[in-house]
Amino acid sequence: MQTVRDDMEKVDLYLSLGSNQGDRAQHLENALSLLNIELKRPYKEVSSFIETEPWGFDSDEKFLNAAVHYELELPRGYNPEAEGLMILEICKDIERRMGRSGEPQYDEGGHRIYTSRPIDIDILLFGENRIDCPELTVPHKLMYERDFVMIPLNEIL
Repeated sequence: MQTVRDDMEKVDLYLSLGSNQGDRAQHLENALSLLNIELKRPYKEVSSFIETEPWGFDSDEKFLNAAVHYELELPRGYNPEAEGLMILEICKDIERRMGRSGEPQYDEGGHRIYTSRPIDIDILLFGENRIDCPELTVPHKLMYERDFVMIPLNEIL
């Protein structure tokens, strides 16, 4: 049994993964491998991969979605917003490395415009933390509206 040092605490991180371009299963596997490297640990649990319809836009390409759980060791008294933003940057960097390009687009009403993508990685839950800053909201503000998030997440919770 692995123990945590007295100056560290275990924090559960749950991410959502999705892909609707190319070899979707391979994209999810590649993202998991890169997350393992960047988070410096293997994931603790990953859900089944489920096929879903696009959400928020029309596309002939269905998504493959999954949720993944990491158990992080962070210094006691860590800053949740700072740590969350570092994790967000890891996720965005992996998306870029895997071929996702461009910044999010919004319509004139301020609503997000969704498009097909090789990989999408979202932070769903980060311990018991609540984060609300312009770059990041945790828990993810739309997760409860999305079956493609909740079905895999409930499988591993």
